Amino acid sequence: MFHRPPFSGLRFERGLFAICALLLLVTGARAHEALELKIVGGLGAVAQYREFEEPFWTREIEHLSDGSIRATIAPFDRSGLSSEDLLPLLRLGVVPFATVLAAVASADEPELAAVDLPGLNPDIATLRRVVAAFRPRLSEILSDRYDAELLAVYTYPAQVMLCRTPFSSFEDLRGRRIRTSSASQSDFVSGLGAVGVVIPFAELREAFQADVVDCVITSASSGRQIGVTQLASHMHAMALSWGISLFAANHGAWRKIQADRRDTILRGLSDLESRIWDAAARETALPFECALNTTACEDPAGLAHMLIVPRKAEDERERERLLAEVLLPRWLDRCGSSCGTSWNRYIAPVVGSKVPTR
Repeated sequence: MFHRPPFSGLRFERGLFAICALLLLVTGARAHEALELKIVGGLGAVAQYREFEEPFWTREIEHLSDGSIRATIAPFDRSGLSSEDLLPLLRLGVVPFATVLAAVASADEPELAAVDLPGLNPDIATLRRVVAAFRPRLSEILSDRYDAELLAVYTYPAQVMLCRTPFSSFEDLRGRRIRTSSASQSDFVSGLGAVGVVIPFAELREAFQADVVDCVITSASSGRQIGVTQLASHMHAMALSWGISLFAANHGAWRKIQADRRDTILRGLSDLESRIWDAAARETALPFECALNTTACEDPAGLAHMLIVPRKAEDERERERLLAEVLLPRWLDRCGSSCGTSWNRYIAPVVGSKVPTR
C-alpha cells in the first residue's frame, strides 16, 4: 500500500506558511529596531554645537525618523580627540560620524583650505558661491583619500580681527602678535608684517588676557561666548575667513544603514545645514548692531563697547594683493600643482582669479 509522507500536501503548505511568517516577523523586528548612532560634533563652547548640532542629534533626528533613529553626540574638544586626527579616525572607522574643521584638517590635507583662504570670501554671499562650486571636489577628497561620505557643510560666522588697542587699518597691525588658527591665517598675518601665533580656540581667552597676543582672529559671536570680546577695544569690519566644517561619515558605517534611514538623515542634515548658514549670517551682522547700540543687539555689555574699524579702500586693495601674492602661492606650495588645477576648475570661475599650474 502506498503511504503519503507524513509532512506533505496541506500539512506541508501550512508548515511552509508558518516558517515564512516567522521569518517575516524576525526580519520585520530587525528592520524596525532603532538605529543607534554615535556622533562627534564641533566645538562644544559655541552656538553651532549647542543650538544646532546637539539638538538635531539628541532630539530632532528621532522625531524625523518616527523613533527609528537615535543618536548621542559629544563635541570633539571634550571627547579627548584632536581635530587633526578626525579624518584619519574616520578613515579607520574608529569614529563613524564626525564634524571636521577644514582649516585644522588642512594642515595634513591642504586642499581643504581652498574654500576658506583668508581674504577670499569678504562676505557670506561669496562664501556660499565658493563652497557650492567646490563641494563636489570636497566630496571627492573625503571619498578617495579618507573612505568617507560628505553629508553636510557648515560655517561659523565671519572671523574678524579683534585687538585690545586701537588701529584704523591693516597697516597699523604691522609688528603686532596676532592669534591665528591655521597656516593660511598665519600667511595672511605675516603678509601684513605682523607675527602669527597659532592658538587653539579653547586657549584663546587665556592667551589674550595674558598678553600672549595683541590681537586675535576669530568670530566675534564665538569670541563673545567665551569672553574674548570683553578684552578687545577695536574690531575690523572685514571678514577675513569663516570657519568651514565638514560633517562626514565613514563609508562602511554609512552603507550599513538602510536606504530609507539614510534618506531621512540626509533630509534632516540638509535642513540643519541651511539653518546653520542662516544663523552664521545673522551672527556676523550682530556685532555691528551692537556697536550701533540697536535693539537687535542681544548682549550690549559684550559687544557694544567695541569700536568698528570700517573697511577702507586701502584695506580692500591689501586683501586682494595678499590673496594673489601671498595666500595663493603659499597654499599652492603646500598643496601641489594638482590643487592649482582644482582651483582653476572649481573656484576661479566664481572669483575670477586663476592660478598658474606646473
